[in-house]
Amino acid sequence: MSLFSLGISHQTAPVAIRERVAVPDDSLRDALADLHRFAKLEETSIVSTCNRTEIYCRQNSGETKRIMEWLCGYKDIHKDDLAPFLYTHPNQQAVQHAFRVASGLDSMVLGESQILGQMKTAFSTAHQEGKTGKILNRLFQQSFSVAKHVRTQTAIGANAVSVAYAAVNLAKQIFADLSEQRVLMIGAGETIALAAQHLQSQGVTNFTIANRTIERGIELANSLGGRAVELSELADELVNAEIVISSTASTLPILGKGMIESTLKKRKNKRMFLVDLAVPRDIEPEVAKLSNVYLYTVDDLREVVSENLDSRKRAAEQAESIIDTHTHEFTQWLNSLDHEPLMKALREQTLAVRNSELERGLRRIQAGDNPELVLQQLAHSLSQKFLHRPTTELNDTSDETVLIAARRLFGIDESNKSKSTLDSTLDSTLDSTEEPTEGLDNSDKKH
Repeated sequence: MSLFSLGISHQTAPVAIRERVAVPDDSLRDALADLHRFAKLEETSIVSTCNRTEIYCRQNSGETKRIMEWLCGYKDIHKDDLAPFLYTHPNQQAVQHAFRVASGLDSMVLGESQILGQMKTAFSTAHQEGKTGKILNRLFQQSFSVAKHVRTQTAIGANAVSVAYAAVNLAKQIFADLSEQRVLMIGAGETIALAAQHLQSQGVTNFTIANRTIERGIELANSLGGRAVELSELADELVNAEIVISSTASTLPILGKGMIESTLKKRKNKRMFLVDLAVPRDIEPEVAKLSNVYLYTVDDLREVVSENLDSRKRAAEQAESIIDTHTHEFTQWLNSLDHEPLMKALREQTLAVRNSELERGLRRIQAGDNPELVLQQLAHSLSQKFLHRPTTELNDTSDETVLIAARRLFGIDESNKSKSTLDSTLDSTLDSTEEPTEGLDNSDKKH
């Protein structure tokens, strides 16, 4: 029995490859069913995001080739185009990888938490479709638990590591409640959209988007539940904004010192938080000299991000230690599954001997025999039957590996190195040389 993962990520593949093998949410159920059928897997789950596509599965034999064949066929990509970017993780490596991914240690942005939600969704879908079982259920649930442990015990997600997120964190230091603030976003590109998402996650609902192309502004505003205006309306909109974030492609400043001075007078000098994420700058540097104005440029934020990234890297070292511990525990459990048939047989055999001896002892007591004598003989008989086979086998071997295993199995002091010492330690529990006449492995009794 084994656990296995196969995939690609931003660590190994360019976006052109990642987008070719990505499995959209609306196709995930069909993909799971098709993979399950094609590779004849007992359990499987697919985690697919913009930065990774990974397959986790339980298999009883080597099906790595079949999984890769399925991925190539399902996504219509030649194996030679995909193979250089693939990574595979068996057993313990798969466990450790899943824990690292869930904890944000394998993410493009170190310590980000979005991947955890994506993994939960992927697992939930596979579970609902009946494609997970004992192994994957435990793997994913443990991954979520490890991620929570990492986030509560380290500072892996405590500090902003993107300029957009850093801007929002600074705004939180200036305004007690961001949800009550009015936000003016100048521009409608990716950076502005990301900053708006971070603000929205903090409860902000009052958005105004000012953009040179009004159609693009309307599109972003609609996604935020806000409104869009043209750049020519900036002077009027500034008066109503506590937070202004700008990121355009303009070669000249859009907001000058004079415009902000005029705005402050109309606002009766109520404070304003301005963030300039553009290069070249959208806001004249002199604006920072005005009272009740907090202006941050992209360089200011990058300095914050750099310090925070160093902090996250230190936290990541702590996180790796936590993950190593949980990986070892999970691997021990995984390995124990291979021993279940043996353990079950041993328990059944032991219980059969115990029940047989107990029944015989009860019959003797009921017949009037001395209970104390019956108990002594019961203990003696059980000892003989349980230790007869081990001592017989040990007497017949000179294999040091077997002797070492026996010392470990029976908890005998490692200082007892000789075979004769080991045998005498085992035999000391027997108070006669009589061999058992029934019970464990009588067919192997020496005559």
